[in-house]
Amino acid sequence: MHVLMILTSHDQLGDTGKKTGFWLEEFAAPYYAFLDAGAKVSLASPLGGQPPLDPKSDEPSSQTHDTERFRKDSAAQAALASTLKLNTLQPAEYDAVFYVGGHGPLWDLAEDPASIALIEAMYSAGKPVAAVCHGPGVLRRPRRQDGQPLVAGKNVTGFTNSEEEAVQLTKVVPFLVEDELKRLGGNYSKVADWQPYAVVDGNLVTGQNPASSVAVAKEVLKLLA
Repeated sequence: MHVLMILTSHDQLGDTGKKTGFWLEEFAAPYYAFLDAGAKVSLASPLGGQPPLDPKSDEPSSQTHDTERFRKDSAAQAALASTLKLNTLQPAEYDAVFYVGGHGPLWDLAEDPASIALIEAMYSAGKPVAAVCHGPGVLRRPRRQDGQPLVAGKNVTGFTNSEEEAVQLTKVVPFLVEDELKRLGGNYSKVADWQPYAVVDGNLVTGQNPASSVAVAKEVLKLLA
């Protein structure tokens, strides 16, 4: 059982002058869920090496049991500092792919040709394709073999418009995840803001927000079982 986790390499929050990147909880929680289930986990990003951490996800209010575990885990920190370069990967080597959220992916992974090709290859092979929070934004370009958007007619979720409004970034992000999934023909659903919610449709697994990270990982593990 070999799970590939993909993180952003993008660190600029639009033209605000502020930093962004991946969301720590959305990496740490699934990472340990996969490891504790006995999976081999590989990490990748568009540029390779150390992906940028969203500084807001490093604030005390955003810490969880899993982020604290990561802070004490030198092996995990070393793995994160040396992610593989996305365009060097062979999809056949992995049993599932999981996209970590944070605002960064909306700028790079959503448009990355290597990411798009990887998702299409994994999906068409029937392997789990999973994404949490802003991660489902990476699904805007991939298409199925019938030429339709990958999410068309599929049950999906992702960061809600109201959650984006709550963090005051509606006018900063290149697109809104909820609106984009609906525009592509996805059967989008959500629960109350900040509550855990994961949706499975075939081998596609999506989660609404940071609180949904573990739920998405567990659904991936069920599919792999």
